[in-house]
Formats: sequence, C-alpha cells, structure tokens
Amino acid sequence: MPKRRLISFDWAMKKLLRSKANFEILEGFLSELLRDDIRIQEVLESESNKEDSRDKFNRVDLKVRNQKDEVIVIEVQYERELDFLQRILFSTSKVITEHLQESDPYAEVVKVISVNILYFDLGHGEDYVYHGSTTFRGIHCDDILELSRYQQGAYKKKELYQIFPEYYLIKVNSFDDIAKDSLDEWIYFLKNEEIKDEFKAKGLLQAKDALDIMKLPESERLAYERYQEDLHYQASMLHSSYYFGISKGVEQGRAEGGKEKALEIARNLIDVLDDATIAEKTGLSVEEIARLRQELL
Repeated sequence: MPKRRLISFDWAMKKLLRSKANFEILEGFLSELLRDDIRIQEVLESESNKEDSRDKFNRVDLKVRNQKDEVIVIEVQYERELDFLQRILFSTSKVITEHLQESDPYAEVVKVISVNILYFDLGHGEDYVYHGSTTFRGIHCDDILELSRYQQGAYKKKELYQIFPEYYLIKVNSFDDIAKDSLDEWIYFLKNEEIKDEFKAKGLLQAKDALDIMKLPESERLAYERYQEDLHYQASMLHSSYYFGISKGVEQGRAEGGKEKALEIARNLIDVLDDATIAEKTGLSVEEIARLRQELL
C-alpha cells in the first residue's frame, strides 16, 4: 500500500494552520517541543506576519497561554533560507517592539519564543534540535546572575533567562527517522510528510486527518502541487547556479593564474628584450609591457 500523502508543514502554515479550527495541531506541536501545555489564544496580525517577498506566509506569530497561565508570543518559521541566524535575531526584536506600546514600561516587554524548522544545514553540530537562551555569567566567579526576590515579584519571572527571547532550531534533515519520543514523532512528520499509525504525539492525530491531501478541494490540491513543483525548480536553480559559479570561478582562476605567470616572465625579460618581442613571447599586449616597464623604473 502506498503511504498516505499529507500536506507539507509549510503549506499547512500558509493555509490551514492559521484557522482556529486547526489550532489543536499547532498546539500539539508546540506542547511537545516546549514540554508545556500550550493553548493558542490568537494568530497575531502584526508587521511580522505581513506578506512580502521574503516572509510570504512561511511564518506565523501566535499569542499563547502556557501551563502557568503566562501569555507568550511564539513565532514559528519554516525556512529554507541561508542567511538565517541574523534574521531570527532581527525577527524576535521586531516582535518585541511591535507588542510594546509607547506608554508601557519596559517591564511589559513580551516574552518571545522563536521556533524555527530548518530544511538546510545550519552550523556544525551532532544534534537535530537546539535550544538557545540568554544567561549572564560572572567573568571572575563564574556564577550565574539571578533575579532578586523583588524582581521576581515585579516581573513575575523566577529566572533571568525567562525575560529574554528563546530560540529553538529544528534541523529536520539531520533527524535519523527513528522516533524515540513524542517530539521525534513530530519531527518525523516534518521531514517525511507521513504520520505512522503508532504515533501518539499531541496534535498528530488531528494533523493526520486535517492535512490529508486527498481531502483538499481540487483547486487547492492543484495549487499545492504547483507549489511543490516550484520548490523543486528553485532547488534545481540553486544547484545549477552553485556549480556554474564554481566552474566560472575555476576558469577565472586559471585565467588569472596564467596572466600572473606571463607577467612574471615579462619582468624577467624587461631588461634584455624590447616590448614587442616580450609581448610576442608572453601573450601580453605591447601596452601591458609598456606599463610594466614604467612600474619597474
């Protein structure tokens, strides 16, 4: 039996997962990743969610409530881009500024968690899920700076890192396809667009039904297939451009190397032969030999 075809996660984010009826899918994914009970309050229509040529639907900002009843903004991105680390830093900064009113004190800065699903190799490391947070370590005592009791009460945070943005990087292509826990079941789906019958992770049962490609209206199914073809085309163009660039660079290097060798020979002959003869023997122009002679005077 052929495996059941499911819509890729990026297409689901563009279309289905922004609907309140399908919040349970994203809630399941985020709950498994953050090891928390996440409930989506709303999809935020902010500057960060605008459709432009760079961000077009590959990201969604969510206002959520966690198990501690804290309100958090979670930014989910599905990316195939290469200029990435600086971009997520810029993106979280933008979300923070958008959700702080001019009259608000800085204590009202919203907590942002950036969840990034990556389909390219980023950095060097053996794991496939990375978590980044901010800590302050003493350069003399090697201790970790902590919030005072007063600050804990004022900010309603126990740890200092809880104030700053956190980042999750999921390197999908580095996953070995062996699901060892419920989060791995989600990553298996993200990589293979397939949900096995034995998978029990939160949200996957709903995803298996809602993201079934055969349940799409024909117009949407055709649009999805065109989108997949476009991704293949973009990947082919990138591959071709990369190797064309290498070939062109090699040819240019050979040309530049040959010219450098010719100039070296010309320098050795400049005191014993005339410009026309040197040009004939090296392949350089008479003008180039004349300029070289002037430089050596």
